[in-house]
Amino acid sequence: MTETLLRLDGVGYTYPGGAGIRGVDLAVRAGEVHALVGLNGAGKSTLMKLVLGMLRPQAGSVEVLGAEVRAAGPEVWAGVGAFVEHPLTYGELDSTTNLELAARMHGIARGDVPAAVGDVLDELDLARYARVKVRRLSAGNAQRLGLAAVLAHGPRLLVLDEPTTALDPAGIITLREAILRRAAAGTGALVSSHHLDEVARIADRISVIAEGRLVGELDPGGVDIERAFFAKVHEAVTA
Repeated sequence: MTETLLRLDGVGYTYPGGAGIRGVDLAVRAGEVHALVGLNGAGKSTLMKLVLGMLRPQAGSVEVLGAEVRAAGPEVWAGVGAFVEHPLTYGELDSTTNLELAARMHGIARGDVPAAVGDVLDELDLARYARVKVRRLSAGNAQRLGLAAVLAHGPRLLVLDEPTTALDPAGIITLREAILRRAAAGTGALVSSHHLDEVARIADRISVIAEGRLVGELDPGGVDIERAFFAKVHEAVTA
């Protein structure tokens, strides 16, 4: 049986005012790309923050790489690559130094860091910016660098919240190929997006979230995936 790398059971979290998520069951298995799609404000980012321990569930449980998220230690998080809201980089440092720091923080041995950094610079087409300070990069290249930092340590689980927001078409294709390579090697990925056409190219499963609830799944190979998406959202908000 394929290993489950991420599991949410009955997860709920409510902000003051009533927004949040409730009753979410979701899993990501090794080698699987599971996409989470929804309109702005549907709860995608809240769910991602719960997965990463940035918020604590008020109901239900979250397990990451076999550990309950409340008890997950550094050895668990070393196996996770996370991109949420914006690239986590240091503007006064160059691209290479940023990636070296990210690799070391995720437990890569010092002697293995140069090769890991060089590989991911090449993979995300950033080698030309290796010694450029991050503050001088375009928004798209800064996002590529943030994604490179997520990938450099070879995580078993990727958690990517709207990872293509600032990317141009070439950057989107580069990231798509990087995710698919890792999935083929056994990495699991949870990817949130509101770009249906893009996630349909990489996803094995697509879950729809609306008003804080999972309201169904879409067929990645479906003929009219956009129509199916809006039908599920409409049904959820008018029920």
